[in-house]
Amino acid sequence: MKLDRRKFIGSGGLLAGGACLLPLFSACNSGKEGGESSYTGSGLKLSFEPFDLQLKHVFTIASFSRTTTPVMLVKIEWEGFVGCGEASMPPYLGESHETATKFLSSLKLDQFTDPFRLNEILAYVDGVAKGNCAAKASVDIALHDLIGKIVDKPWFQIWGYNQEDTPVTTFTIGIDKPEMVTEKVKEAAPYKMLKVKIGRGTDEEMINTIRKVTDIPLCVDVNQGWKDKHEALDKIHWLKEQGVVFVEQPMDKYDLDTMAWLTQHSPLPTIADEGVQRLVDVPKLKGAYSGINIKLMKCTGLREAHKMLNVARALDMKVMIGCMTETSCGVSAAAQLSPMVDWADLDGNLLISNDPYEGVIVQNGKVILPNRSGIGII
Repeated sequence: MKLDRRKFIGSGGLLAGGACLLPLFSACNSGKEGGESSYTGSGLKLSFEPFDLQLKHVFTIASFSRTTTPVMLVKIEWEGFVGCGEASMPPYLGESHETATKFLSSLKLDQFTDPFRLNEILAYVDGVAKGNCAAKASVDIALHDLIGKIVDKPWFQIWGYNQEDTPVTTFTIGIDKPEMVTEKVKEAAPYKMLKVKIGRGTDEEMINTIRKVTDIPLCVDVNQGWKDKHEALDKIHWLKEQGVVFVEQPMDKYDLDTMAWLTQHSPLPTIADEGVQRLVDVPKLKGAYSGINIKLMKCTGLREAHKMLNVARALDMKVMIGCMTETSCGVSAAAQLSPMVDWADLDGNLLISNDPYEGVIVQNGKVILPNRSGIGII
C-alpha cells in the first residue's frame, strides 16, 4: 500500500506526541514505498513532524534540569525510497520546534533530482541560514539513510569500517540525590562504563555514591562547571584515583588558555564538548584539549562529523562520538562512525520512554551495529 500523503506543518500549530507519527514514518521500516513509485524523475521530497521525547528520569547537569526534549522527525523521499532523519533540540542549544519548522519549510529540496550529489545538496542546506545545526543534521541524516537504502548498504560498510570494532558505550548518570543516583547506577548494571555528570558542588558525593555500587570505569562530564584551574587540577587527580578515565569539558568553553594549562598538567585526557561544534573549531583546539566529542546535532550531521573525525585523527587527538537525548534514528546514525572512535556516548535513546524506532543496540555494554541498510533503523 502506498504511503499516505499527509499534510504537514504549516505556519500554524505544531503536533507533538508519538502515536500520530507512526503511520507517517512507517515507510522508514522498509526504505521503499510499496507499489509503483510516483517519484520517477522528480526531485527530493522533504517532510517533517515535531515530537517530544519523554525522559525516564529528570535529567540534570551543572546548569539545568529537564524531563523532555523536543525533536523533529524528518523524511526525504525519492523514487519510492524513504530516508529518515532527526533533529534533537535540547533548549540550551537555542533550537525549537518553531525554529526547525521555519528552517525546514524554507528548503527547496525538490530542485535536486539526484540524492547522490550529497556535497552539493548539503552545502545548499548549510547556506540557507546561519545556525539551525540540528535542523540541518536532520536533513543530512535523512539523506545518508536514503542513499544507504538505495545502494542497500549500511554506512559503516560504505565507509569501509569493521562493525566488530565498535567500542562500549557509556551510560549517563545525571546529577541527583544519593538515593536516586544509587538507583540509576543499579539500573545501568549491563553497561561497562558510566558517564557521570558533575560540576554543581557535589562532585565527591556523586563519585563516592557510585563507588558504593560499582567499580567499573567512569568518565565525568563537568559541563563547564569548574571555575578555578588549580582546584580543577586537584579534582582531576582525585578523580583518577577513583577510576575515572577522562574529563569532559571541565572549564569555560571560551577560555582556551586555561584549558591548555589544565590539559598540560592533567593526569587524565580532557575532552571538548561545548568547546567544539563544527569542523572549523577542531584545529584551534589542538593543545587546549586532548580530544573532542563529536555530536551530529551540533555539527550538522554525518558528512561534517566524518570530516571532524579525520581532522582530529590527523592532529593526533582523541575522538568521542556522542549524542543528545535522541531517538534511535539520531543515535543509530552517529553509531555508524563508532568503529573509528576511542569512546562512545551513545545512550540518548536509552534515556527515553517513547522511542518510535529500533536501531543500534547495546549488548554487554558494547555498541552493536545492525546490518540494515542506511543508518540501520526500522
